[in-house]
Amino acid sequence: MGDWHSRPVSQIMKELDSRAGGLSSREAAARLERYGPNQLEAPPRPSLLLRVLGQLKDPMILVLLAAAGLSLAASGGEDWLDGAIILVIVVVNSVLSITQEDHAQQALEELRRMSSPMAQVLRDGQRVKLAAAALVPGDVILVEAGDQVPADARLLECSRLQTDESAMTGESLPVEKGCRDALPADAPLGDWSNMVLSGSLVTAGRGTALVTATGMDTQMGRIAGLLLEDPEGETPLQRRMAEISRSLSFLCLAVCAVMFGVGLLRGKGLLEMFLIAVSLAVAAIPEGLPAIVTIVLALGVQRMADRGAIVKKLPAVETLGCASVICSDKTGTLTQNRMTVQTLWLPPGGRRREALTAGCLCSDACLVWKAGAPTASGDPTEAALVVYAAQGGVDQGQLNCPRAGDIPFDSDRKCMSTLHPREGGGWVVYAKGAPDVLLERCTHGPEGPLTPGQRRRILQANEAMAQDALRVIAVARRDLSALPPRLEPEQVERGLTFLGLFGLMDPPRPEVRSAVHKCHLAGVRPVMITGDHRSTAAAVARALDILRPGDLAVTGAELDFMPQETLEEDIDKFSVFARVSPEHKMRIVRAWQKRGCVAAMTGDGVNDAPALRAADIGCAMGRSGTDVAKGAADMILTDDNFSTIVAAIEEGRGIYANIRKAIHYLLSCNIGEIVTLFAATLLDLGQTPLVPVQLLWLNLVTDSLPALALGVEPVEEGAMEKQPRDSSAGLFDRDFSIRLAWQGLMVGGLTLAAYFLGLLWLGAPGQEGAAANTMAFATLTLSQLFHAFNVRSEDRSVFALGLFSNGAMNKAFLAGLALQLAVLLLPPLQGVFSTVPMDGAQWLAVLALAAAPIPICEGAKALSAAPRGTAVPPAARAERAGAAR
Repeated sequence: MGDWHSRPVSQIMKELDSRAGGLSSREAAARLERYGPNQLEAPPRPSLLLRVLGQLKDPMILVLLAAAGLSLAASGGEDWLDGAIILVIVVVNSVLSITQEDHAQQALEELRRMSSPMAQVLRDGQRVKLAAAALVPGDVILVEAGDQVPADARLLECSRLQTDESAMTGESLPVEKGCRDALPADAPLGDWSNMVLSGSLVTAGRGTALVTATGMDTQMGRIAGLLLEDPEGETPLQRRMAEISRSLSFLCLAVCAVMFGVGLLRGKGLLEMFLIAVSLAVAAIPEGLPAIVTIVLALGVQRMADRGAIVKKLPAVETLGCASVICSDKTGTLTQNRMTVQTLWLPPGGRRREALTAGCLCSDACLVWKAGAPTASGDPTEAALVVYAAQGGVDQGQLNCPRAGDIPFDSDRKCMSTLHPREGGGWVVYAKGAPDVLLERCTHGPEGPLTPGQRRRILQANEAMAQDALRVIAVARRDLSALPPRLEPEQVERGLTFLGLFGLMDPPRPEVRSAVHKCHLAGVRPVMITGDHRSTAAAVARALDILRPGDLAVTGAELDFMPQETLEEDIDKFSVFARVSPEHKMRIVRAWQKRGCVAAMTGDGVNDAPALRAADIGCAMGRSGTDVAKGAADMILTDDNFSTIVAAIEEGRGIYANIRKAIHYLLSCNIGEIVTLFAATLLDLGQTPLVPVQLLWLNLVTDSLPALALGVEPVEEGAMEKQPRDSSAGLFDRDFSIRLAWQGLMVGGLTLAAYFLGLLWLGAPGQEGAAANTMAFATLTLSQLFHAFNVRSEDRSVFALGLFSNGAMNKAFLAGLALQLAVLLLPPLQGVFSTVPMDGAQWLAVLALAAAPIPICEGAKALSAAPRGTAVPPAARAERAGAAR
């Protein structure tokens, strides 16, 4: 039913068999079985049969099938082996493609599950947080500013509640909500002020509501065809790969057509040349390139999730590698979000234990020991004092000094006092508060009456702590012989004895300084954005090396008077932005982008959403972030930690490098195959070095497994010592293209060398052609497997990387080697793949030529070791390290 807005709450409660305290867990589980999960239905996936048939749409598969048919027809059914093998390879190719699709889909679904929305709900009378998909009609949910409404629900109670329903009604302004009685049944959706709608965003206030519809029964579900999320679009890199793949395909087809024509002119058979041309096209065209890129991206994203960064949108992975600025919040991201006592200042004659006792007794925080360490619950400042006292040997729970009364903290008085019985009779008052206020009420110090000079020294100590960005709390005491008639501030908080000053701060996370240092080495500029005071922010930024000599700190008030053009011109002068609002964040992001930088921005509040969307990489806080912020972000930090952003940038660089490696491997090997066949055809060697079945086998053995193994290559050492990649730079730069060309020629040259050795020298009389063919086939396959190790790094030796540091590569190599040896050594397969047994000399020649890519590429890397591409020069690196101290 869709008329929940037009019925009384009592009637709805009765119909849904619910109550104000929510459903029981057992009832909720039963209803989940009945109604299904609270989520929109995804478009159904095609059946396995349709997906298999979909593979036949690939033009290369259709050409292969045609080649198999022609082979069978031309042989009159007598020599059916070649045609049958082609059909088997088509089936195997289809199975591999579907398996890759499934793996990519599973990875993406796992990522969606990790970033799925949560809901606060009453179950068994208790407030719990669970996945929104587990909600059922009759549940009682609680929503507050920043939440995404998880289901259609009728309001039971609310306070200044407003929601953004623009996704459903088109109304751009927030809608005010209230617990009104039944509305007219024909009231338009935009006027349903007594309901909150699934998918809308709470922009202000809070409320309690009764779930009336979930999943496809919600108002969003009714128009799901319009509101379902767009299908996962291709990333820019995937689109570029598809374009590159198409361009290379046309080039390969052109080469195959020329080879086909030249072969016919040289008197070769039509069917023979057609099968060779088709097989070469299938082997050489990188049709799996886009799929490999998708899988490498998905695997990389899962690796990021293991490090605490959940990437919601695949394009963000590419962008991360280009990030040049990180605009980070201070509290909780750069700092621990935990107040800690940094210092305790005592006046002359002061006793440390007395000050610690005052700090832990004049407090509403409670000490709790966990795993032998003191912690405390309550106000962060009071908790810090209680923990510090326990660390100093004053355990709040063992003082045996119960509280007899108190005067709570008041913002006007800026002071708090507690009354306790004193050993030996009488009473003691402990007070804490702002130093200047409390000092006015003190008449004595530990050594007697306070002199003007002593007061001056106390104020100077307070000022010095404040300049170090510490929050300063003063403590004092007063002894009473009898209880005052009333606990009034005027009666109790006077004639105090000053005990000391506590300096507190939210300390930086210990791992952040090294992450900031890594940013400086990587050419990434860390910037602090906070609502805190300038002095506090600057002190933390200096401690973390974010605010360096010559850098400036600016406040939101100063930004208000600064034109955007000036901010854009001077943006690189500022490392700290203090007392800023979310609106200022937008200006800061745009200023950095105007300077050509790729900016990452952190945020957690509702008002941060526009800045997160505007940033190149929006990073929402997983712990403290609102649903709105998480919805707008590209990435969610599960631990709210700055170091996780830096780790994600490092992974992003590694993922992009791995994609380049996979492309490098596939294309250099494919060039080698083309060079081998094309050169042999032009030279008119009498026979081709490889037969069609061998080319198709090559496509299976050498293409997918090594390329995927390169996709999980660990991030290279030194990845964060290079400048960020230019986001507009093409994949095929000059050095990359030259490397592809000469390595492809190397693979082709080694294969032809093996062919000539077998044909002119090592082949047994009468079997020169078969031996040459077998040696060329073995060399081409094995040299590609060896070459995969070279591609693990563009400039570092494979031995420096560690031969066993990528287990997936070792497994791919062994799997490919085992398959190739089976074809070369097992008699039944020798007949199928047109190979003959090789003697010791032939094997020695094959292995020497197949392994040759490693020493050749190692030599090339050694020659080019001086220029390190975009690496930071050693002098600059040393200078940065010295500046980072």
